[in-house]
Amino acid sequence: MGRQAGRMAIRQDRGEERAEERAEERAEERAAAAKVSFESYGGTGPENYERYFVPAIAGPLAGDLVEAAALRPGDRVLDLACGTGIVARLAAGRVGPTGTVTGLDINPGMLAVARAATPPGTVIGWHQAPADDSALPDDAFDVVVCQLGLQFFPDQAAALREMHRLLAPGARIVLNVPGPAPEPFLILAEELARHIRPELAPFVQQVFSLHDTRQLQELLAEAGFTGTTAEPASTTLALPPPAEFLWQYVHSTPLAAAAAGAGEAARAALERDIVTRWKPFTHDDRLMLELRVVTAAAWTA
Repeated sequence: MGRQAGRMAIRQDRGEERAEERAEERAEERAAAAKVSFESYGGTGPENYERYFVPAIAGPLAGDLVEAAALRPGDRVLDLACGTGIVARLAAGRVGPTGTVTGLDINPGMLAVARAATPPGTVIGWHQAPADDSALPDDAFDVVVCQLGLQFFPDQAAALREMHRLLAPGARIVLNVPGPAPEPFLILAEELARHIRPELAPFVQQVFSLHDTRQLQELLAEAGFTGTTAEPASTTLALPPPAEFLWQYVHSTPLAAAAAGAGEAARAALERDIVTRWKPFTHDDRLMLELRVVTAAAWTA
């Protein structure tokens, strides 16, 4: 009886071990199936911007910008460099049916997604034009808002002069810009340059290139604005897991074309090194981004 019980216990232990091994194998298979890569994402840049970048970064910052703009029912609002329209949509909720909201962007793909993302019953005018030559009428708006866009304009001074022309007397412009670059994006720029193409680093750097409060105030004053302010504030954004955020960000930006042409080996090395270097910034499998954002405001006379 003792030997038989011992043999049964051994068989039970071995059975439990095999069950654990099969469970581990299934877990590994599920993890492999769920593993993201560059190829995991499709769609256009504007579609991915709305799908991934807006919920992760642009959406939270848009709420802060609209709050700072202090929009009121009846205001006529221009969302400059509107992208896929997150700020315009929030603004429409603030100004109500007696106000108007117009989104302006140079990118027709962004505007197409913005139109598609507009909720039923929300009226927003979408206008394709460069920031420094909008072809919109003088004194047409009470508020111009601009999120994460001014740093990309080829002629920032000309764009701000154009906004001054579009604003009515006593109206205001409120904008935000990020920077300096947080450490995860410095790492991203370095690894893109090393694994994909050196000329990609300046794109990431440009995102954070206009964050000096004095420079912002001078730009606004030179465009004719008065009462300029520029206030920095820090925020923490809980982004997706590192590999997911890497490829979602790449697919949401002009970086996608270069990554597509780099080859699988280069992309795998990029992901490996970035995910490794982003580990100190990861908590509960989320990439935690400490971001400084400057909100600037100014008025027409």
